[in-house]
Order: sequence, then structure tokens, then C-alpha cells
Amino acid sequence: MTPIPHPCPLPAHVSAVVFDCDGLLLDTETCWSRAEAALFAEYGFGFGPAEKDLLIGRTLSAACADMAAYFGMPRAAGVELEGKLLTRVEQELSEGVDPMPGALDILNHLGDRVKLGIATNSPRVLLAAALRRAGIADRFDVSIAADEIANPKPAPDIYLEAFDKLNAAPQTGVALEDSSTGVRSAQAAGVFLVTIPSQPGKHLPGDYVCDSLNDERLTAWSRTVVTG
Repeated sequence: MTPIPHPCPLPAHVSAVVFDCDGLLLDTETCWSRAEAALFAEYGFGFGPAEKDLLIGRTLSAACADMAAYFGMPRAAGVELEGKLLTRVEQELSEGVDPMPGALDILNHLGDRVKLGIATNSPRVLLAAALRRAGIADRFDVSIAADEIANPKPAPDIYLEAFDKLNAAPQTGVALEDSSTGVRSAQAAGVFLVTIPSQPGKHLPGDYVCDSLNDERLTAWSRTVVTG
């Protein structure tokens, strides 16, 4: 008896696809982690998974305010830490950024068939630098950075803005995320959520959860999905 194939768990027709950037499309989290570890060391603190969990997916200002509190400083001191961290991250990005495994294949498969966007909690200056260094700046119809919107992630606004600019309905769109902050944002926006945790061993919710952009079902979906 021929087995009945399981239906694809991802939607066959979408209004648009919007990606997070850091740790999802591009391996920039390693750049951020090196910069964050150096800044923690400057203030006499170690840097491990717990400290990374405090910062990942957050805006620069929110992460640095929490960092200041962790250091035993007033949260207002986060403004000074922002400048230091921004300088360190820019230096790391200038040395090169690699796409995450499977990222280029996914973008190539989606091609001109589906409208694509980026919604990131990074500031525009870092997003632009990362996309430029990775050579994928021209792959997206729209990109929204955290400093271009009043309420960044975990609020849904950045995803709602991205889909609005794409003239697409978020309820029939797909978002791809890697952090708990981004997951909360995408879920609040009402989009179909593909979750690919960037932290080893981290369990996050999503409508479809996998380990990599190289996931077999995700790759097959990217070859066949259409706008509609």
C-alpha cells in the first residue's frame, strides 16, 4: 500500500516573506557576541549563554540599558555603553559577514516570485553594513530597522510596517525568526512564523520550527511557494 504523503506544513500561497537578519539570514550574531564579550570583559564580567540571552534580539538601546543594570550601573549609563558597543560591532562587521547556511539558496529559490522584506532590531547603520558586506543588499523589496520605528520588537509594529510597505497582508504572510524577542513580535503581528533558534539548545515556539535554513521541508517550500 502506497503511503499517503504528509502535506507541507508551510503555506503554499503567501502575501510576502519577511526575514529577521542577525542570526537568521546573516551570521552577525558571532560579530555581536565577540563585541559584547569584549565590552563585558572591559567592565570585569564574563560572558556566557546567560549574558547572551539577556541581549539577543533586543534593540541596541534596550540591550545596553540591561547591560548597564547587569554591571551595577544606572540604566541611564546604557547610552554610554551603546556608543562603545556600536563601535565594536561596526569593527567586527567590517571584517566580513557570512550568510547563514542555506540563506542564499532560500533567497535564490524565492527569487522574483515572492515579495521579500527584512525586519530587524538592529539600527539602520549596522543593517546596511551587514547586508552590504554579505552582498545581499539588493535582494529585498523593503527593509525596516529598529531606529526607524517607534516600537521595535517585541512589539508587532516592525512586522506590520514591513508588510504594509510590501502591500501585503500579514495574516497571509510568513516571518522567519531566531530569537524570543523576534518570535513575540511576529506572533503578535499574526503572521505564519518559521522559527530557527540561533542559540544552541534554545527552544522557541513557532508555526514551523527547524534547525537551519537548510531544513529539507523549508528548502522544498521555498522552491514552490507563490504570492497569492
